[in-house]
Amino acid sequence: MKTIDYRGRRAVRLENDRVRVILTVEGGHVAEILHKSTGVNPLWTPPWPSIEPSAYHSDYVQYGEGAEAKLLAGIMGHNVCLDLFGGPSPEEAAAGITVHGEASVAAYESHLEGDALIMRTKAPQAQLSFERNIQLDGDSVRFAESVENDSAFDRPIAWTQHVTLGDPFLAHGQTTFRLSATRSKTYESEFGDLYSQGSEFDWPFAPCRNGGTIDLRVYPDRRESAGYTAHLMDPANEHAWFGAHSPASGVMFGYRWRRSDFPWCGIWEENRSRKQTPWSGKTVARGFEFGVSPMPETRRAMIDRGSLFGVPGYRWIPAKTRIAVTYQARITQSDSGELSELFG
Repeated sequence: MKTIDYRGRRAVRLENDRVRVILTVEGGHVAEILHKSTGVNPLWTPPWPSIEPSAYHSDYVQYGEGAEAKLLAGIMGHNVCLDLFGGPSPEEAAAGITVHGEASVAAYESHLEGDALIMRTKAPQAQLSFERNIQLDGDSVRFAESVENDSAFDRPIAWTQHVTLGDPFLAHGQTTFRLSATRSKTYESEFGDLYSQGSEFDWPFAPCRNGGTIDLRVYPDRRESAGYTAHLMDPANEHAWFGAHSPASGVMFGYRWRRSDFPWCGIWEENRSRKQTPWSGKTVARGFEFGVSPMPETRRAMIDRGSLFGVPGYRWIPAKTRIAVTYQARITQSDSGELSELFG
């Protein structure tokens, strides 16, 4: 399949008269889901120059240091976290494993089958094969993914869709959100300045570090803020979803998935809080990270946690077995801003 240049990266494109989708060849990141009539792409583009993960070298200090630097060098929009959601252990990092696992930095092969874009890669150290099938249906983007365990051992995995929204779609005190969440919990150790640590609450009012609550349905009207909250998707519903609305453009955007596939959604916020390289106090982003795990953490911590609110925090994949999921994104324009309209 012919590749294109996207912000200095090799990429592939799928489009119809309403939507254009662009994915990077290396990392497989969904860099753009463009609403053509408005020119709006809600997905986050980092404010630093993007390079191919294969071009990254530890001497490139502009991307920071440690196990996240290679990922940050090439991250865009929506990346898949497999089979880590969070950082590696010191021993895994020394062996070359990056934050969120190999699938976010691997090279993908791609081709068209009819009107579907197929992307495949392997995680040789994790001994996993990953495939993504993408099709357009009007203003919807339909994803079908599979993970195959190439090893002879049953194993627990993390598998999270790390969807990050960015400015100018995000506007302080204006952009609104909805999430089919119930019980929730703030991050249990230091993670930004917004929330009290390890506090349980009911969506959408998260407890503040300095008292009171924050309504997670509105992007904070603050100069700086950062934090992470984990949310259990409503067990009463077959499907889970999140949506976001930008009043400036009228664009609504969100994802919908089977709750049994991904029972958790984390909300990550970085609002000009991180001063270190490459963030440099410039990033405005909010991530909706739906997957099989509630918290970004090491593999050992994920397994030791086991569950939260009685719901498992990882997924088993049997030896020599393939497991599959489907989900969809939708982008549209509406004067009402009623996010319940996104998925009916």
